[in-house]
Amino acid sequence: MSEAITSHIFNHLVELASLELSEEEAEYLRRELNGQMKAIRELEAIQIADDVPITSHGVTYTPEISAPLREDRSEPWPGADDILAGAPQVEGRYVVVPDIPHEDLS
Repeated sequence: MSEAITSHIFNHLVELASLELSEEEAEYLRRELNGQMKAIRELEAIQIADDVPITSHGVTYTPEISAPLREDRSEPWPGADDILAGAPQVEGRYVVVPDIPHEDLS
């Protein structure tokens, strides 16, 4: 079976993700991704009877076996002032962070 992620496709993905990889790193990662794709194809090939329900988890969590839900409550953390004291810039009780420059991708 041919590789699902060719060098051409991989290089395009690397460019889209703005990654900087050496040739060795790129080839290693491409091989690893193809290994993951192969494992997924093998799992997809397993025949499962139509009467088996679809699951997202191995154990169905019913109310009988699940822990009861906790009450939602807000409790201020006593160390917040220590965190704010260590911030380079604070406005009120908020940490001020620099604006993140971005490019218009349209």
